[in-house]
Amino acid sequence: MNNITKLLFSLLIAAGFFSCSEGKNNETTNVAPKLMWIDATANIERFNNKDTIDYYLKKLKELGFTDIVVDIRPISGHVLYESEYAPLLTEWKGKPINYTFDYLGYYIEKAHALGLKVQASLNTFVAGHNYMDEGPIYEEGKADWATIVYPPDEEVKLIPITEEKEKYSAMVNPVNEEFQEYILNIFREVVEKYPELNGIILDRVRYDGFTADFSDLSRRKFEEYLGKELDKFPDDIYRWKKNENGNLYPERGKYFLQWIEWRTSVIYTFMAKARDVVKKANPEISFGTYTGAWYPSYFEVGVNFASKNYDPSADYDWATPKYKEYGYAELLDLYTVGNYYTTITIEEYLEKNPEVKNETDMWAQQGTWYCVEGSNQHLKTILHGNKFYGGILADQFYENPDGLAASIRMNLETSDGLMIFDIVHIIEKNMWQYVEQGMREGGAI
Repeated sequence: MNNITKLLFSLLIAAGFFSCSEGKNNETTNVAPKLMWIDATANIERFNNKDTIDYYLKKLKELGFTDIVVDIRPISGHVLYESEYAPLLTEWKGKPINYTFDYLGYYIEKAHALGLKVQASLNTFVAGHNYMDEGPIYEEGKADWATIVYPPDEEVKLIPITEEKEKYSAMVNPVNEEFQEYILNIFREVVEKYPELNGIILDRVRYDGFTADFSDLSRRKFEEYLGKELDKFPDDIYRWKKNENGNLYPERGKYFLQWIEWRTSVIYTFMAKARDVVKKANPEISFGTYTGAWYPSYFEVGVNFASKNYDPSADYDWATPKYKEYGYAELLDLYTVGNYYTTITIEEYLEKNPEVKNETDMWAQQGTWYCVEGSNQHLKTILHGNKFYGGILADQFYENPDGLAASIRMNLETSDGLMIFDIVHIIEKNMWQYVEQGMREGGAI
């Protein structure tokens, strides 16, 4: 073989090698994400040692999961790392929490050694636990953070959410600039403190619900948006009235639709700020969020997670033509969505036709949105090509663990990936065989 032949042969081998390498890389990067969520307070006692973390991360890897979601800011507003801004969670339900190692840091170290990615989850517009009266929102000088709610009542009664004890989350008014600065500092701090972190997932980036926020601050900000002062508040938005059956309903005021539009603009603007803060701290980190999948009623919490290419005003009477401008799908690198339904297929839903009332809903809902298969079909339409990962609430399947396997399979087949909330439910009810079944049937193993 002469020198020229040797050179050509070497070039061909090299070309073949790089071609194969590129194919492998593409295959790796195109693997659908499969995330297991590890809630902070539900798991802190069990997972506050390295051996347990080692055991379950290895198990998750063997089951085909690609990412773990480590919750580091629960609804109490405490954090699970040493922070300059937020209080450390040192006690839960009367039991002390002793940190003998860097909680999130060890997850990153161990997960990366196994080939798993780590997403850090932080609850956003919440700063206290209402059942326990604990968290920053209860500290002196921070009461103004609390969202002001207008509960269903014929009389106008506006109260801080800290007095509405049937709700466990002490939610914050999203338009409060002091709190926005506070929480954005926490996001920045986490990303800078953990440069090897793969992503950040924001939870509860929303209003508390339909009844929030009716503070003086929100009134002023809405008037600025509207360009005029309100004559009556909250009547210009809505007023609770009784119908002929004696049930309360919100009678819409003259600015109801603009109010819905404005609330969505508040969340969109914050999401853009949050993305900017996170990406400036680390341009390579993934920016993600979790929301509920029930888009037809999600306007109640001021959120438009659809693509800007989708116009909800064509389908829903609560959306103005301008509402689409506040769709934030294009701001996200990773989007986990809660398909929290026990009905899996459209056929099953149409047969049973159940009413579904999710955590953020004022009223029960019906329709093919409210099963896993139908949800994913509708989500593909409104997200207009932006990827999403179907989420499962595992404790919904305590009495029907076969349904857990079916939901895993359906999400893997009809969405772009999978998210399971939460590992504690799988552990305590020993549902691992159903997780494995669903992962196998969905092609993840």
